[in-house]
Amino acid sequence: MPRDVFEDASLKSLFKWTEEEWDEKTKGSAIRRSGYQGWLRNIAVALGNSEKEMDTVNLLKSKKGKVSSMVDEHIDWAVEQQLSD
Repeated sequence: MPRDVFEDASLKSLFKWTEEEWDEKTKGSAIRRSGYQGWLRNIAVALGNSEKEMDTVNLLKSKKGKVSSMVDEHIDWAVEQQLSD
């Protein structure tokens, strides 16, 4: 059964979580296996594949350089996807 915190949550709202929020809201959940970096990586890929919107690009760019080079690589890919024709 899904946790209430995930019910009706948008990818954008989940991508905005800080590591502290992620830690608190995923306690006891199997989703923790991916770790915070894996969480952001996966959401960045999903955002890259989502409907093209400039606010998505801006959100992705807002996390760039704040977590890890691995996450940054996926953010770059997602931004490219969002900006492609």
